[in-house]
Amino acid sequence: MTGTGATGLRRFVRSPDAAAPGPAAPLTTVSPASTVSSASTVSPASTVSPARTGAPVAERCELCATEVAAEHSHVADLQEASLLCACRACYLLFTQATAGRGRYRAVPDRYLADPDRPMPPAVWDELEIPVGLAFFLRTSRTGGELTGFYPSPAGATECRLDLQLWDRLVGDYPLLCEPAADVEAALISRTDAGVEYFLVPVDACYELAGRMRLHWRGFDGGTEARESIAAFLAAVRRRARPFAGPGGE
Repeated sequence: MTGTGATGLRRFVRSPDAAAPGPAAPLTTVSPASTVSSASTVSPASTVSPARTGAPVAERCELCATEVAAEHSHVADLQEASLLCACRACYLLFTQATAGRGRYRAVPDRYLADPDRPMPPAVWDELEIPVGLAFFLRTSRTGGELTGFYPSPAGATECRLDLQLWDRLVGDYPLLCEPAADVEAALISRTDAGVEYFLVPVDACYELAGRMRLHWRGFDGGTEARESIAAFLAAVRRRARPFAGPGGE
């Protein structure tokens, strides 16, 4: 499948041959970040060459090349461990797990939270993750193995987990085991105000990694990066529906 250049999610995640240490396989198969905002598009009627002006190219479906809006769906390519920007028709085609011989899966637009089971900060601290924001996902190509990542200026950095501790967490916080393999993730945020955790689509994790890469400045990230991450978490809170229990919404 041929990509369309540094558009969509491809502008957010570093390439495998970049100089800085990179993320693990699920986030290393796309091109370097573009300096253009992810919301930028070019009008189809424009006759100005992007190559001469530096203007961004329009987003296109990476399955059929149809032009898509800045806000569009995504399809996971399980063979390449990457995400593809998709038009609505192509997205719907892969909502069934057996479509495309199982290679492609539509990324659900599902956000869940479980405020009835608050997580104490001490529980998060037991995971010994060096930052206060991380996401956790399972990949079917490794038999459902759980991997943790935290966003960093270099992209998404893999972190090692105490899997026995994670199993205990799942027992106390069942939302953590609800994300569908390959297309959803558990997102946990630890701040001075406490701990929040959510189920989010995996493309939201790419967006989070992209915000870090695009806005991080200096040693501590700077004001712009902090405000961008705060805006991201606020959007997740607005979109998250209450978790109804295992197997439910």
